[in-house]
Amino acid sequence: MELTNQIILLGSAVLLASVLSSVITRRLGVPLLLVFLVLGMLLGEQGPGGVEFRDVQTAHLFGSLALAIILFDGGMRTPFSSFRVGLRPALGLATLGVVITAGVTGAFAAWWLGLDWLMGFLLGAIVGSTDAAAVFSLLHARGLALKQRVGATLEIESGSNDPMAIFLTLVLVEVLVDGGDHMGVTVLWEFLRQIGLGALLGLAGGTGLRWLINRLDMPQGLYPLAAMAGGLTVFGLTAVLGGSGFLAIYLAGLLLGNRPLQASQYINRFHDGIARLAQIGMFLMLGLLVTPSDLLPVAVDALFIAAVLILVARPLAVWLCLLPFHFPWREQVFVGWVGLRGAVPIILALFPLLAGIPQGEMLFNIVFFVVLISLLVQGWTITPLARWLGLELPPASQVVQRVELDIPGQQELELVGYRLAENSPVVREHWTGFTLPRSVRVVAHLRDKVLLDTLDMLDLRAGDYLYLLAPPQDLPALDRLFVAVEAPERLSDRSFFGAFVLNGGARMADLSMAYGLEVPQEARDLTLDDFMRRALNTQPVVGDRLQLNGVELVVREVSGDRITRVGLKFTRG
Repeated sequence: MELTNQIILLGSAVLLASVLSSVITRRLGVPLLLVFLVLGMLLGEQGPGGVEFRDVQTAHLFGSLALAIILFDGGMRTPFSSFRVGLRPALGLATLGVVITAGVTGAFAAWWLGLDWLMGFLLGAIVGSTDAAAVFSLLHARGLALKQRVGATLEIESGSNDPMAIFLTLVLVEVLVDGGDHMGVTVLWEFLRQIGLGALLGLAGGTGLRWLINRLDMPQGLYPLAAMAGGLTVFGLTAVLGGSGFLAIYLAGLLLGNRPLQASQYINRFHDGIARLAQIGMFLMLGLLVTPSDLLPVAVDALFIAAVLILVARPLAVWLCLLPFHFPWREQVFVGWVGLRGAVPIILALFPLLAGIPQGEMLFNIVFFVVLISLLVQGWTITPLARWLGLELPPASQVVQRVELDIPGQQELELVGYRLAENSPVVREHWTGFTLPRSVRVVAHLRDKVLLDTLDMLDLRAGDYLYLLAPPQDLPALDRLFVAVEAPERLSDRSFFGAFVLNGGARMADLSMAYGLEVPQEARDLTLDDFMRRALNTQPVVGDRLQLNGVELVVREVSGDRITRVGLKFTRG
């Protein structure tokens, strides 16, 4: 009994310390997942904690479970709107990009370490995929807001590239264990089984799970558990049938997060917390699994392999895969750099150990060291690199007061409250003719904490409270009206987008006359939207820029594939 109490105390203390450490690491810019890995190593047999943990099978079990939960939450938080600009490039990176990365890294590892080429490619396959937990965590850290094309590509890639890495790893492990007979048939069959079953069962399972949740009548607290249990059922069933459970649960989460869902607010809040807990537990456990003294003999080799992976293999794969999509070079550099390695490579490195491959221990230690370098070097530099490359957008406004409502027949409505400040846009700009989205309803207007008898929307003052009922898709528009966003001067609306706002449907000839723009004769009859989309030669997103004879045109709003509003900045002196 005493041992039980001590374990509970130690576990809760470690968890509390891990949660509290996020406050410090957020301010210092330290990758939080790196802290958990190091903390796990300190708790291990060669650290002050002295905990001996060498159970590879248990580590694989809990690591896979935690990663499934993280991918489920990541799918629910990925809006379908991101697919407009991120799906096709992300799929290229998640398939061909993983193969290229694994091939280049594996060829170098085989040459440098003097390994059989199959063993070298196995190492390359293990570290070939980016890690969803690391990417989701670090891209959303410190309030970093990226251009949609970049952020969507990275998040969709990290959520969907695990099947290819798992497929390559399993095939190579099978070939190394059983020999190379019928290798071509093995590769083709494993690919079709992993990707095909994963996609089919993920979409079917997500659709069925949404249907079930929307028809269940039970206490609110049980809906999040039903969603998680359903998602893990999809994962387990797909994996048992030989498909990619990770792809299946990501797609199931994607369907749940982008369709009307009963008790969605409870489900989202629960899974946000449980996914964070899964990240903490997974990285602590993987830190426990490694023996620090075993890393020193492979440190130099791992350092060179990590350098080739980060500086050669990943950038080459990104350049080749993004070539058809005309990504600007700055965005290619950033996507190439944010090829974060995390829990997935470490979990895949357990496969050779479970299969009894003689060099499995060496591969595991090299992979663990590569992950440490990736989190330390790449994870620590994401925010400054995004700012240096000019990929950061003005921050989205923070939630003021928001309650999600489950109204029968209107499953996605929120009651949102704003306290207006002196620098709220409607107060600062003295707007009197602004319009609310048509689906928004004003519920209450308070001044000096007194409910006004009339809703005077044309006389809004600092200190007023305004409560509105709105669907989630209209909340960003409301935030732009009522929320004072604290941002550095370089990210203020005027500095980032310019002082003038142009309509995307305006004719270039009219803009030339009004602002003195030098427009080519053949473009004078085009709309600003058509002109910019032709010049950019890629899917437009907010923040895209175009230089035009002393002025800079900045995409301010996009609807579908059309540019609706453009900022204008004069750049000549």
